[in-house]
Amino acid sequence: MTGKDYTFKGKTGLPARPILFTFHGTGGDENQFFDFGARLLPEASVISPRGDVSENGALRFFKRRAEGHYDMADLARATEKMAAFVQAQKALNDSVGIIGLGYSNGANILANVLIEHPGLFDAAVLMHPLIPFVPKPADLTGTDVLITAGRRDPICPPDLTEGLSDYLTGSKAMVTLEWHEGGHDIRQNEIAAIQGFLARFA
Repeated sequence: MTGKDYTFKGKTGLPARPILFTFHGTGGDENQFFDFGARLLPEASVISPRGDVSENGALRFFKRRAEGHYDMADLARATEKMAAFVQAQKALNDSVGIIGLGYSNGANILANVLIEHPGLFDAAVLMHPLIPFVPKPADLTGTDVLITAGRRDPICPPDLTEGLSDYLTGSKAMVTLEWHEGGHDIRQNEIAAIQGFLARFA
């Protein structure tokens, strides 16, 4: 399907249930977390957009100049486009609550939408996010956030993960941080943490 210039995969859930948006990592697509999200919240609507940037054939949601060095102008473009996409899908669905789940580059676009559009998402799962800049002040009162990360992640250094957690907490979000001892891989304990986090929205 297409909408607001994104190709996406979607499933309509039951009325008065949340919408779960899933955002893939670099090199993934709209299928990467669609089934995962549908299993986590089987009664919810699930919408998974495909990144609109190609980096040597690998799909992403915004451009970067190098590993960990973002094209900030394109991040701003992508953030506004994604916020409009989420708002448009919200208007089309009889839903209660907007939840986001993103991994790596998908977590980064989700995190920046949280920062630039407080209140759009009620809850967010940020899997191995990297925000390598100081975000602007934001009021995220009432937003639940789960961050999952690896203590030996070469792409998302632990100090930056902790910095993002501190920023979100300082912005009045309710933050839970779940670590594993590996790198950029997804491990069972973070899957269990995600299941527990999202169970309250089932």
